[in-house]
Amino acid sequence: MKGTSTMIEMRNISIDFPGVAALKNVNFHVEKGTIHALIGANGAGKSTLMKVLSGAYGHYRGEIYFHGEQAAIRSPKDAKQFGVQMVYQEVDTALIPHLTVGENIMLEQMIHGMGRKQLIHWKQLHKQAADVLANLNVAISTHKRVDELTLAEKQMVLIARAISDQCSCLILDEPTAPLSQTETEELFRLIRLLKKKEVAIIFISHRLPELFAICEEIAVMRNGELVMKEKTALTSPDDVIEQMLGKTLDEQYPSRQPSTGETILEVKNLSDDHMVKNLNIEVRKGEIIGIAGLVGAGKTEICQALFGASLQTSGAIFIRGQKVNIASPTDAVRHGMVLVPEERRKEGMIISESVATNLTVSAMSRFSKLFSFIDFKKEKRAAEDMIQRLGIVTPSAEAKVANLSGGNQQKVVIGKWLLGEADIYIFDEPTKGVDIGAKREIFGLITELAKQGKGVIYASSELADIVGMTDRVYVVYDGEAVKEVPTSSTSEAEILYYSTGGK
Repeated sequence: MKGTSTMIEMRNISIDFPGVAALKNVNFHVEKGTIHALIGANGAGKSTLMKVLSGAYGHYRGEIYFHGEQAAIRSPKDAKQFGVQMVYQEVDTALIPHLTVGENIMLEQMIHGMGRKQLIHWKQLHKQAADVLANLNVAISTHKRVDELTLAEKQMVLIARAISDQCSCLILDEPTAPLSQTETEELFRLIRLLKKKEVAIIFISHRLPELFAICEEIAVMRNGELVMKEKTALTSPDDVIEQMLGKTLDEQYPSRQPSTGETILEVKNLSDDHMVKNLNIEVRKGEIIGIAGLVGAGKTEICQALFGASLQTSGAIFIRGQKVNIASPTDAVRHGMVLVPEERRKEGMIISESVATNLTVSAMSRFSKLFSFIDFKKEKRAAEDMIQRLGIVTPSAEAKVANLSGGNQQKVVIGKWLLGEADIYIFDEPTKGVDIGAKREIFGLITELAKQGKGVIYASSELADIVGMTDRVYVVYDGEAVKEVPTSSTSEAEILYYSTGGK
């Protein structure tokens, strides 16, 4: 054992999936009342290790101990008996959209109550849920349906559910990805509160500044192995990145010499039925423009309005100087405009299908023979070429995309549009939840599109990426583009000023 304060010890944990040894004899321990960082490149094994601990994967080899006693954890129910709760990155897969906030928070208690054929006391249920939210300092009505919430609100509901039951170890998988700075600070306040109560926190994130701000220990995984475990105060971000990648990281943002051409997209006074107000932007060939703003400012709504995924109430869109009617995503694709969405699992891929199917689904006409028969050999070659071109880590083209890491899923979502004939690419938070190495690769793909003369819209709340990647920036506040600035003459501080309502 590592000492009397060791709560959890995982010994020689190994697990295999078809064609992949995901974990290789990993030894990992967790101290009570300590905030641990767990980091690694996409596919390194960090989420897999935590799914073993939380009971999602029961076919592992090795042993798990709680307070020195061996524990048989082969299911989520087993893990919860030891107080292990995991909040996953993809919030919509863990919540029931047509139920209320209160019902989602108290879901475990509802199920157990119904299992004993007991009546549900709705008033008491909502009061208990409201008390949990009050402890989080989160102002969400427990009677509101989950499908009416923002991403940030859904994340807080999941965290509230996790701590509503007895929780001795809370695992957070990219918890701050959908949160604003204020919401992140609230989450950190909660984490520190749980630490005082001797709850162990395992924090999975790719945002190194956050890890160094709140975590006491940092563990790094690479290729299914634990390669580093150190006190945060005794290491540095550069050391961590080098351990993650097995090499030093080159310059994060690709160098480029912008060469812009004619205007390819012009938007005049566009409004939707929800949030977008009088949007005026233009994009030139070979140009990367930024849509910058805080979480909830309206960036995603702008991307959806441009792509025809929301009801347009006024305004006009011109492509190559011609006014076009984009009333649906089909219209947008027909006019050469594509969207890589923020919620990739929900909106950007067919999660139950193969990598090959997801890569080729938007360009099936390229593989059709006479009478609409599909040339499957040609389709497979195209998919395999794209896998190699993008460096997608997968056992084969036939592997299910659901089994890939977040960064590789994002490459698949981007890759499906590269096989088409698009001229305008909209990226909504394209590096959300991907590691620093995969970010560099995605930045390279976007830069290459601009070099080919494509028009690129890059929407992000990561202001450093906005400054590092774009030529011009439109700053969004409350659904409006309130400021336009050349990137070369602005800064993160100025963008943040206008993002928070500055005049």
